[in-house]
Amino acid sequence: MLRFRLVKEKTNFDFMGVHKIALFLSFAMMVLSVVLLFTRGLNLGIDFTGGLLMEIKTPAAIHITDVRRALAGLSTGTPTIQEFGDSSVMIKIPGKEADQATQKKLYEEVKKLLGTDVEYRRVEYVGPQVGQELIMVGVKAFVYSMIGILAYIWFRFEWQFGVTGCIALAHDVCATILFFTLTQFEFDLSTVAAVLLVAGYSINDTVVVFDRIRETLRKYKKMPLPELFNISVNQTLSRTIMTSMMTFIAMLALLLFGTEVIKGFTYAMLVGIIVGTYSSIFVASPILLYMNLRREVIAPKAEAELAKG
Repeated sequence: MLRFRLVKEKTNFDFMGVHKIALFLSFAMMVLSVVLLFTRGLNLGIDFTGGLLMEIKTPAAIHITDVRRALAGLSTGTPTIQEFGDSSVMIKIPGKEADQATQKKLYEEVKKLLGTDVEYRRVEYVGPQVGQELIMVGVKAFVYSMIGILAYIWFRFEWQFGVTGCIALAHDVCATILFFTLTQFEFDLSTVAAVLLVAGYSINDTVVVFDRIRETLRKYKKMPLPELFNISVNQTLSRTIMTSMMTFIAMLALLLFGTEVIKGFTYAMLVGIIVGTYSSIFVASPILLYMNLRREVIAPKAEAELAKG
């Protein structure tokens, strides 16, 4: 039977031999992401900034490029325009808090620029106060997920594994934020959802490596930790690469054939898959070298769980 493998069955890469370089690069990336976040900032979507949200249906003769061209001269600046289903277009015009008269004036300006052949299906105004609340909800969701992940890994392994897992997740989030600050792609609620999904995907990959490290600690009680970690990472490498590749291909298909509405989500997922795979190998495992693992505690726990299973 033919079996497809991206990575051969028994690899022997010296991942721990370059762990200092990898950790330095990761730390520099995290610092850069924080600096750019406070200096350049994210291109926040209307979910966070507030503004006018309009869903319109255009005739077949009118293309989305025609809508963009028509609204290029809008007095409030260039809006975000996305395809939204069959012949439907979503128009997002970021703006500050405005009274009803100002909102109506902006709506009339859009109608004048687009003409009378357009059907207006939905017109909503999102205030910046709601946007601030959504930002806080997103931050709280991430913090609570970190606490839950830390508690689970602490219970499942030891506290060192939990702390290391959370550091690796913070690394993945910083990498995603760095990508969005550099590219200035729109950052909205769907992107926040993608970041949380990436956190779950990444920690699942990291836990697989952690579990193999614990099993290897049980088998080789006197082996130096760098060599032991290399064995563990190499044994899970094929599974890690194959899982990441399949998920990456699925997200790439969404990026190529999906609509503009989910582009931010797919960009975040693609970056998260790449960085999550990197962090489970070059961030999570190397940091454990400096976490003072207690073999006399971890090995007996692994043997006890093996006996139960």
